[in-house]
Amino acid sequence: MQIKIYFNDKPLYLVSALDAELEALSHHSETVLMDELSNAGINSLLHEMRANQIHAGIFMHPDIDKAKKAIWKKFTIIQAAGGIVLNEKKQLLFIFRRGKWDLPKGKLDTGESIEQCAVRETEEETGLKDVVVTDHLLTTFHTYDENGKHILKETYWYLMNVGGEQNPEPQLEEQITALEWADRDNLQKYVANTYPSILEVLKAGDFPL
Repeated sequence: MQIKIYFNDKPLYLVSALDAELEALSHHSETVLMDELSNAGINSLLHEMRANQIHAGIFMHPDIDKAKKAIWKKFTIIQAAGGIVLNEKKQLLFIFRRGKWDLPKGKLDTGESIEQCAVRETEEETGLKDVVVTDHLLTTFHTYDENGKHILKETYWYLMNVGGEQNPEPQLEEQITALEWADRDNLQKYVANTYPSILEVLKAGDFPL
């Protein structure tokens, strides 16, 4: 089992043991490795992950759930949802926000389910109607600071469908400036200028990178 948390574009891996790839990564000078499940150890790890010279981190502990719980206590947790939207031509919809190609997503509102959140945020950000969730792809984690708080966002990603001839429009107040439908075999433009977590979503959806 492995959990990956992004600090900007830097991954922190939570693992019970090192595979060959992480074993090699652990020997890099820009990788921080921690196996001490203590308050001081976790604080040190999180401090290191924010250092410019560190490009990746590994936290190794035999009980992943226990390690996750200890790290999650250091953050304010926010849940969000979104995903890959396919039209009847099997094209997927990308949004352009803050200089990067992204997928529609947003924060969970009080009282709604995570799937309802994925549909609502997608419809709000794209202007699409009658979006339907078909499958859960994966959940990603990333951290950021906001108003002096350390935030950890859990984003649930879904595969969604939309029918009919619709003309999506970007939600400008959310800093979305463009929307484009992309053929699944012609994604180079988008994957060259997106976030690592979005690449993971596309991979989970079996889209070529």
